[in-house]
Amino acid sequence: MPSHQERADELYEAINQLIRVHQFRDRDCICCHDVSVAQCYALETLVKRGPLRLQALADEMYLDKSTTSRVVDALLRKNYVLKVPDPADQRAVQLSLTPAGKALYRTIRQDLVTEEAAMISKLAPEVVDGALTLIRQLTAAARARLGP
Repeated sequence: MPSHQERADELYEAINQLIRVHQFRDRDCICCHDVSVAQCYALETLVKRGPLRLQALADEMYLDKSTTSRVVDALLRKNYVLKVPDPADQRAVQLSLTPAGKALYRTIRQDLVTEEAAMISKLAPEVVDGALTLIRQLTAAARARLGP
């Protein structure tokens, strides 16, 4: 029976390979829509969280503020994002999606979900359920280690 350390090593390798494959798949699928993977993650975050200040978006994306600013600048130029006054502080601005930004995100997400459906089509439902549970628990544990 493998030791705890050996299992951790196997888990690292499996997750590392999954992430690499997904990143390349995402890049190929997303970039054909004239946005980078980081820009798509910003769109996704704004869809899920609603309007955010730049620092809050950076925190959600686990990026520094200057990198996030460059990502957002590209989305502003492409008219996928706009700056709106922050209702809590009129001196500040929030980033909000334009209708075109929302539509683009929906299109990209549908393409990716269609690929996911094809990947799991031959797996038993209990295997998919177990994988979902594992991935969610690992994500929660990783987030907890990063702090608030």
